[in-house]
Amino acid sequence: MAPSNGHGPAPSSRTTWTDDRVIEQLFTHFDRLMQSPASVQRLRRFILDLAVRGKLVPQSPNDEPASELLQRIAKEKARLVKAGESRKNRTKPVRMTETPFALPQSWKWASIGDIFLYDAGTKREPAKLNKSKWLLELEDVEKNTGRLLARIHVSGRASKSTKSEFRVGDILYGKLRPYLNKVLVADKPGYSTTEIVSLRPYLPICSQYCALALRRPDFVAYVTRLGQGTKMPRLRTEDAIIAPFPLPPRPEQHRIVAKVDELMALCDRLEAAQAERETTRTRLTAASLVRLNTPDPDQATFQKHVAFTLENIAPLTTRPEQIKTLRQTILNLAVQGKLVPQNPNDEPASELLKRIAKERKKHNANGNPKRPLPLVSENEQNFPLPTKWVWATVEALMYVEMGQSPPSEYYNKIGKGLPFYQGKADFGPKHPSPRYWCTRPTKLALPEDILISIRAPVGPTNIADENCCIGRGLAALRPYIGVDTDFILTSLKAFESRIEAMGFGSTFVAINKTQLLYFLLPLPPLPEQRRIVAKVNALMEVCDRLEGSTEVKDEARGQLFGALLHNALERPRH
Repeated sequence: MAPSNGHGPAPSSRTTWTDDRVIEQLFTHFDRLMQSPASVQRLRRFILDLAVRGKLVPQSPNDEPASELLQRIAKEKARLVKAGESRKNRTKPVRMTETPFALPQSWKWASIGDIFLYDAGTKREPAKLNKSKWLLELEDVEKNTGRLLARIHVSGRASKSTKSEFRVGDILYGKLRPYLNKVLVADKPGYSTTEIVSLRPYLPICSQYCALALRRPDFVAYVTRLGQGTKMPRLRTEDAIIAPFPLPPRPEQHRIVAKVDELMALCDRLEAAQAERETTRTRLTAASLVRLNTPDPDQATFQKHVAFTLENIAPLTTRPEQIKTLRQTILNLAVQGKLVPQNPNDEPASELLKRIAKERKKHNANGNPKRPLPLVSENEQNFPLPTKWVWATVEALMYVEMGQSPPSEYYNKIGKGLPFYQGKADFGPKHPSPRYWCTRPTKLALPEDILISIRAPVGPTNIADENCCIGRGLAALRPYIGVDTDFILTSLKAFESRIEAMGFGSTFVAINKTQLLYFLLPLPPLPEQRRIVAKVNALMEVCDRLEGSTEVKDEARGQLFGALLHNALERPRH
C-alpha cells in the first residue's frame, strides 16, 4: 500500500472490530493456522497492526480529535522550553519522515519528537546511584510482550557504567537491534542501562498505548532498517525523533489498550494450549520411538509397538526434529533384525560368511591383510541378533581403500581428470559433488563403492557413482559378493554416532584404518538383507513425503494467514 500523509476514510461509530469477517475466517481456519509454531506470534503482530491503524476498536464522534490534543502538546512543549524545564536541542521542531499508512479521520500522524522528550532520563554515574532504587537491564524485559521478568535493585547488581534515571510513566524503549520490541512503562522510578531510552510525553497520554505503538511491526522495520553500528546496531536519536507515531484521541487510546490486553491474554492461552499439545505429541512420539529402540523379550508385544508406530507415522511426526528421530529409529530397527520378519528357509549368515571369506582371499594380492580374521567374542557384540544373523568386522565383509591426497599440482577446478573427493564437504544430498578434479590419482574408488568420512567429521557416508580419486578424509568400502551394498550403507548410517565416537585427535577428529577394519557390523542372510533394504527405502520415502508435506503445510498456513491479515489491513473501514 502506498504511504500516505493524510487520513483514512471516516469510520462508522457503529463499527465494533473492523474485521469481523476476517476474524471469523481466522477462527474458521484456526486449527489449521495454529499448527505452525510461529502462528501465535504472528497473530500478536496482527493485533498490534490493527490497533495502530484504528481498526481494532470503534472511533467515537464524541472523542476530541487528535489534532486538538497535538495543539495542546505543542503549547506545553513550548512552555517547558521557555521555562527551562526541557532541553532546547531535543525540543526543536522536527520534520517527520514519510508515514507508512492512512489513519482514521480523528487520528493524526506526528513525529516522536513532537510528542515525547526522547532520551529524557538524567544520566547518573555508578557511584551516585541510590542503592535502594530499581536498576533495569535489557535482559529484565520480555521481548514482544513488554513484561517485566525481574525487578532488581542497584544493590543487587554490580554496575560500572553510566545509567539513565527515569520517572513513573516514562516509556522505556530498548534501542539495540537484537532487543527491539522490548518496551516497558515504568511503574516505579529507577535507573536503566543507557541502551534503554526514556520517552516522556509532554502532556499526559496513555503510556500503555505508546508502548504498544512502539512495538508495532512498521516501527520495528523502521528501526531495523536504520540501526547504526556493526556488532550491536542501535537507533540514533536523529532517526528516532523524526519517526512517525500514530496518535488517536486520548479516550480511544485507553479503549485500544483494553482491547489489546484482552486479545493478548487470548494469545497467551492459545500459546499455552499449543505448547501443551506439542508437548503431548512429542512425549507420545518419544515414548513410541523409545519402545522401538529398547529390546523387548516379548516379541509379540514388540511387533505391536512397531506396527502402531509405523501405522501412525503421520500424526506422530509433524516437526522436522521428530522426522529426524524417526529416520534413526528405522535404521536402528533395520540393523537389529526388527524391521522385517525372518524367514526360516533363509540360509544362515554363518554359511554366507564362509563364502565371503573365500571371496576375500582373492583380494589379498591387492593389499588387504593376509592374516586370519579375528573371531568376534560375545563381549564385543553390541546387542543380541536374530538366530540366523552373525556379527562380522568391516574387514571380513569389505575391501577397504584408504584415501590419499595427490600433490596439489595434480588437481584442479576446471574439470580435467577424475573427480577428486577430499571429505564430507564434497558430499551432496545423494551423490558426491566434486569441487576438484585430479589428473594423476593416487587412491581410487569405483562406482558403487561406499565412501565414508574418516576425518572431521567422522562417520557420514555416500555412494560413489563413478570412478573417482579420494583424499585422506575418506575411505572407500567395497563389499564382497554376498554382501548387499545398500544394507551395509544402512548399517553404517545406523551406527554413524558410534563410528564418530571412536574419533581421536586434538587438531581434528579422525579414525585410522585399524579402527575401521575392526568395526563390527551385523550380517543377516542375503535374502533378508534385500528385504530390509526394500523396507527401509519404502519408509524413508514416507519420511521424505512427511518432510515435504510439513514444509508445504507450513508454507500454505503462512500464505493463508498472510492473505487474511493483508485483507484485514488493506480493506477500508465503512
